[in-house]
Order: sequence, then structure tokens, then C-alpha cells
Amino acid sequence: MCAASKSRNATAGRNAGCGARRRHIPEAAESKWQSEIAILGTWTIYEGWMKIIRVKVQIDAEQIEREVEDHGRAVAVLPYDPERHMALLAQQLRVPVLLAGCNTELLEAAAGMVDAEQPDETAVREASEELGVNLKLLEHVAGAWTSPGVSTEFMDLYLAPYSVADRVSAGGGLASEHEAISMLEMPIAELWRLVERQQLKDLKTLALVLLLRAHHPYLFQVPV
Repeated sequence: MCAASKSRNATAGRNAGCGARRRHIPEAAESKWQSEIAILGTWTIYEGWMKIIRVKVQIDAEQIEREVEDHGRAVAVLPYDPERHMALLAQQLRVPVLLAGCNTELLEAAAGMVDAEQPDETAVREASEELGVNLKLLEHVAGAWTSPGVSTEFMDLYLAPYSVADRVSAGGGLASEHEAISMLEMPIAELWRLVERQQLKDLKTLALVLLLRAHHPYLFQVPV
């Protein structure tokens, strides 16, 4: 689900990434950086399907303003069948991609916004809604800012094993959110060929396939 909820936990999204970043900054350098910047004010300039805020920031002696899409925290999950070497993905039309001149559906991992739940709970729910699969085990493999130049979105990335018995519905997303998602199960080796041919165009899904190969390389071989 890419449709965002109106009640987002943007602070949780920002904090999720900040802890990891600060662990790699020497204490003296972090103190110097913090002393040179300050958020002076924020104003909501649009709130609808998304929220846009204007932020005034002090950087050294200069004050600047930026517009930020205040998206909050999100998740994406790629379910894989370790026995049959298959993966479950969602396929859907994206309006921004259409606006950019690409009249094609994207092949994507299940994804959505974190609301009043934990990120792993969101991943399980989104996989159920979009792909019709009941996930029992999640592997948290990464977390990253998805577009730090314009958005507060921080996304947790998960891999998740499943079996044929875990596929409990047709998926398709929520009708109330007009998602119109098609569920697609495909061999992982075929998914990798899409990567090699530069035909996998969704960044979170590309990252998850690369992480799947890093963590479970045997899945990219055709099962005997």
C-alpha cells in the first residue's frame, strides 16, 4: 500500500534513522555539527493525501527555507519461498510514474506506511492485504531514508519466508484505497534476470532483491 494515512508518525520515522547515523559520528564532530544548525520553525502549507511543510533552518550564519513532504515511517517486505525458490510481488499502476511519461505498471515489494503499530506488524499486514500471504517470520535486513532531499520517509526493509500453505487469499490491496494491485509469484532466478537487464524500476524492490541475494544466494539457483 503506497496510499499514505493522514495520521502519520513522522517523528518516529526520523528517529528511526537518526540513531543509526549518530553511532558513526565521532562525539566531537557531532557536537560541532549540532551547534551549527537549528530548525527555527515549521509551517504546514498543504495537508491532504500527503502533508507538505515549510521548514526554516539556520545553517551557520545563513537561514534557508525548504519544502518537505512529511511522510513518516514506512516498510517494505519481499516474501520468498525457500523450497520452490519463488518470490511474491505486487504489480500496480503508479500515478506519479504515469505523469512522468511511463505508462506501465511497476513490479514492487509489498509496502506501506506505519500507523499505530510496529514496523514489523505493518509488514505482516501489508503482505496480507496486497499479496494474500500470512507471514510468520520476518528478517529485518535494512533501514534507509528513501528520498532525503524532499521527504521524511524512513523505510524498514524485510525479507520473509513463506510456503504454499501460507497463501491464504488473492490479495489485491484494499478496495477502499483504490489500490488495484495484481499479485504475481515468480521464480527468483527470473526476478534476478530483470535486475540484470535493468528492468526492475522500483528502488525499494531492487534493494530487497539485492539484499535477498546477499543473505540467501542459494535461492537464485534453479531448484533441482
